[in-house]
Amino acid sequence: MSSMRDIKQRIENVRSVEQIIKAMDMVASTKLVKIRAQLEGVRPIYRELKRVAEEVGSQEGAKFHPFYKEREVKNSLYIVLTSDRGLAGSYNANITAKALEHMNQGKNEKIVAVGSKGYEYFKRKGKNIVQTIIDLPDAQVYYGTESLAKWLVDYYMTGEADEVFIAYTHFMSVLNYVPVVVRLLPVIIKETDKENEIKYEPNQDTFIDHMIPLYLHMKLFRAFSESHTSEQAARMVNMDAAGKNASEIIEKLTHLYNRKRQTAITQELSEIVGSVNILNKGGLHDN
Repeated sequence: MSSMRDIKQRIENVRSVEQIIKAMDMVASTKLVKIRAQLEGVRPIYRELKRVAEEVGSQEGAKFHPFYKEREVKNSLYIVLTSDRGLAGSYNANITAKALEHMNQGKNEKIVAVGSKGYEYFKRKGKNIVQTIIDLPDAQVYYGTESLAKWLVDYYMTGEADEVFIAYTHFMSVLNYVPVVVRLLPVIIKETDKENEIKYEPNQDTFIDHMIPLYLHMKLFRAFSESHTSEQAARMVNMDAAGKNASEIIEKLTHLYNRKRQTAITQELSEIVGSVNILNKGGLHDN
């Protein structure tokens, strides 16, 4: 059985951990507010570019453009967004499992691992990781996704990949974020009303050549923002739960310490009373 000194030391240790947890919770909460504002800003831009991309794809002749044309799939590229750090509950496990489930189709998969957790996971699985992005600062996410979009276009146009997917965590609310896998290339053509043909300057192909890279950039930036927001929400919820568990442990240890202390005091009082009785009996006997 633990001594009072051991219990007191455990209480101090758990209290120190609790303070660290609270600090991490505050950091995650602050980051969540900031990244969520960024996400709300990029969503309308992405939706409008998505509408334009689908509108162009519905036009006659667009389906023959390399960005829209379906190919025989020999190589599939997956961009998987995970975090660089843990303590986010099941956030990383859910998205890596979702991506792996989507990959199991007998094709030759190539992976762009964004985040150290995804890199470590797919390395253990023996997957073909063609590029790794780790420790991308928050301030560089916009320019980082722009560079990734340019690399992606070159990689796709040279035939290194016949289809491109991105696996990320879609943010719904602080308590609800869903891992998803969506196709980036070739761009999915959505059937729309073709009665109103649209003319593009200088021509349709040139417009597509300039519009799709921007669309991919915004789609990547939005996916990064969705994932980062989900990560901070998951970490905040996880730290909140850990903080409550620490408080409960401290409370139980404190009760145990108080019971042991009360038992020790009771025992000391019993010994004192017993000693006094012995002395009194001895004194009466001498008289």
